[in-house]
Amino acid sequence: MFELVLLAPESAVEELAQRLIDELAALSVSVEDADADDVGEQAIYGEPGAPLAHAAWPRSRLVGLFRSEDEATAAATCVLAQDPSRSLVLDALQRVPDQDWVRHTQSQFAPVAITGDFWIVPSWHETPAAAFRVLKLDPGLAFGTGTHPTTRMCLRWIAGMSPLHAHAWHRVLDYGCGSGVLAIAAALHGARAIDAVDIDAAAIETTRANAAANAVTLSCGPPQTATGRYPLVLANILATPLTLLAPLLCDRVAPGGHLVLAGILARQAEQLQRAYAPELDLTIADDDDGWVLMTAQRRA
Repeated sequence: MFELVLLAPESAVEELAQRLIDELAALSVSVEDADADDVGEQAIYGEPGAPLAHAAWPRSRLVGLFRSEDEATAAATCVLAQDPSRSLVLDALQRVPDQDWVRHTQSQFAPVAITGDFWIVPSWHETPAAAFRVLKLDPGLAFGTGTHPTTRMCLRWIAGMSPLHAHAWHRVLDYGCGSGVLAIAAALHGARAIDAVDIDAAAIETTRANAAANAVTLSCGPPQTATGRYPLVLANILATPLTLLAPLLCDRVAPGGHLVLAGILARQAEQLQRAYAPELDLTIADDDDGWVLMTAQRRA
């Protein structure tokens, strides 16, 4: 494998990346901030579904991956020759060292301690001696490996509340289950009759596989399969869909039941409180690295 590295202005990034893929045989193209870790570094982010103010950085670094040196060289020659403004810069054209990519990927995921005795452990790792309760989870196509603050906060809540409330968790809903990590954690902490639902078919399949690996029973399917009310409703998504889902999620919480929401930035907390206020009084139960966990309990 060979990689072609080009420096480009923001205005050229989108078209150039598309050309490398569609016309010039690139296997993949990644775009990075050419000024990362420097005083000129800029953050570009936004809510899913919302347009970004900028499609790329003022100085972007495009890395195209090619099967051979000839293909990478031909691509570089073509794009540089057809750059009338001379705004593109060839930064590198180099061989990508051979690696055991499976082992390399696995090395990035270590066991994660949720509490002192509750851990998430990838299948290829030894179980830590301190782990009394273990959730086996491998990275997959679906979101939720236990490393993100939103997931950690949900898992801490489940572990912390289970001694007092797990006896009442005779039905649990994990709405937007992703990898199934929250549904599985609830099962490991004593919950029964758990519905894990998602609009993404890949998430449903991943959840089924992860449930089997942890020897827990879940009912997995699309959102419309979840009906009735639940003593515990979990939803780790993002603030915008959580706002839109407020009427539906409120309607799923049984009398005396808990609603647990994550995927919310601290600055979005009031937005969520307003959306749920007609039915439930959301409060911040935890915070981690700029994210908050919000919970509510319906009156019995």
